Amino acid sequence: MFLTRGVPKHIRSDNGPEFVARAVCQWLKESGCQTLFTTPGSPWENGYIESFFDKLRDECLNREVFRNGCEAQAIVETWRQEYNNYRPHSSLDYLTPAEFARRYYENKPVEEAAQPGEMAGTLSL
Repeated sequence: MFLTRGVPKHIRSDNGPEFVARAVCQWLKESGCQTLFTTPGSPWENGYIESFFDKLRDECLNREVFRNGCEAQAIVETWRQEYNNYRPHSSLDYLTPAEFARRYYENKPVEEAAQPGEMAGTLSL
């Protein structure tokens, strides 16, 4: 997801059922965010998100039975915090995403780091 002045501009997603739901599409539209769907049957178009969705499903969604929406939000938020702030990722030289981002922005001037399409945001619940 790319940010422009704090508002997501685009979200790239596959065409999976959890990401084409009417409520989600309506929320995105009201938020001024456009969806960019990958071509059906072409997961290689966005391998990073495909890998993330696999981890989210295997490590969180498939392990829980949610009693209600509030419980689902709390559990997914806990998983997201762990994934971004505490768990090292081999693709980031065994840094957490938060530490990787911190080091990245420490070493770049603000003007250079904020190029369109480069500054990634997070989806929080």
